[in-house]
Amino acid sequence: MITIGQAPRTDVAPIIERYLEGRAELVQAGVLDGLTKAYIAANLAPEPGDYVLTSRLTTGESAVFSREKIQPILQTKIHELEDAGIRHILLLCTGVFPGLKTNTAHLIEPDLIIPPAVKAMAGGRRLGVMVPLPEQTDNLKPKYSPLGMNPVFGVASPYKNDEDNFHRAANELKDKADLILLDCMGYTEEARELVRRISGKPVILSNALMAKLVSEMI
Repeated sequence: MITIGQAPRTDVAPIIERYLEGRAELVQAGVLDGLTKAYIAANLAPEPGDYVLTSRLTTGESAVFSREKIQPILQTKIHELEDAGIRHILLLCTGVFPGLKTNTAHLIEPDLIIPPAVKAMAGGRRLGVMVPLPEQTDNLKPKYSPLGMNPVFGVASPYKNDEDNFHRAANELKDKADLILLDCMGYTEEARELVRRISGKPVILSNALMAKLVSEMI
């Protein structure tokens, strides 16, 4: 499992491991491993027009950075896991990373799996999507539009301990959506339950959905 932040992901790993049921060892790596928040801000921060991402650091803080700047590091991490003998690699991010390559391992990219799965689950119902950053409401629209989906977006970061953001976003979505997707691998079961309780709608947790699907491959 490669997080675009720093490993280990003590918040998300238990969700993945629950569905693996001991049938496989979960090896974790992070794109930002070993980097300080100051270094990330100075060298990997988004510039105008960049695809903006956010993830968790091992300090518990979050960082915001550019996909374009981290993708070469991510590609290196993929090859390092392959060299270590890893056969299945889960990218712990729902963002779009065009052009990633593997030599021997199978790379599982949530952005290729979650949108069509959610479209099938939603049927003709209205979809609401919760994302961590306001900039991502524009970044992520092209992920859904080829499938004929035009979701409404709400913003609440899983990396900030602020329930008010979740209340605000869930209340914005509850009258506009029949089904809500938490579109970031950092959301937790607690976040799902909070959004479900506030909105009264079914809520899909991206990392749990991916964990269930990956468990079928192991």
